[in-house]
Amino acid sequence: MRPRRARAEGHKRKFLVVIDDTPECVRAMRYAAKRAERTNGAVTMLFVIEPGDFQHWLGVEEVMRAEAMEEAENILGRFASRMADVSKIEPELVIREGKRADEIRKLIEEDEDIAILVLAASGGSEGPGPLVSSIAQKGGLAFPIPVTIVPENLSDEVMDEIV
Repeated sequence: MRPRRARAEGHKRKFLVVIDDTPECVRAMRYAAKRAERTNGAVTMLFVIEPGDFQHWLGVEEVMRAEAMEEAENILGRFASRMADVSKIEPELVIREGKRADEIRKLIEEDEDIAILVLAASGGSEGPGPLVSSIAQKGGLAFPIPVTIVPENLSDEVMDEIV
């Protein structure tokens, strides 16, 4: 693991938010935006296109990948707009294709300014979500940087007081 350079001259501490289309993801995005704004940091929003069943003819595979990329761009665009509503932070938008945990690790390794991973925990009966569950099972060792987990039911008012 390369050392983090988020505090070095010419660098900014980045909060990495994994974006998907779940309701709780909005909480993680808002927390990261507010925290970055208050600490003169930055936000990177990552959307990972999970590998699909691309065992089709080449033309079908290309269409499916193009549709997945378009959906990822639309979702990131919506989250960037929401971020503009709550902060002055303009996020860096990243789209990757692969297994989510692997792509998160790769991005952290590549970008030495990423210092904190921000995830949201679902309040639903199905559990907190796959990434949060994975971190809990591995005792927090799933990623090489600190992880902040934002509960889905954390209100805007409470969040504004604690960031």
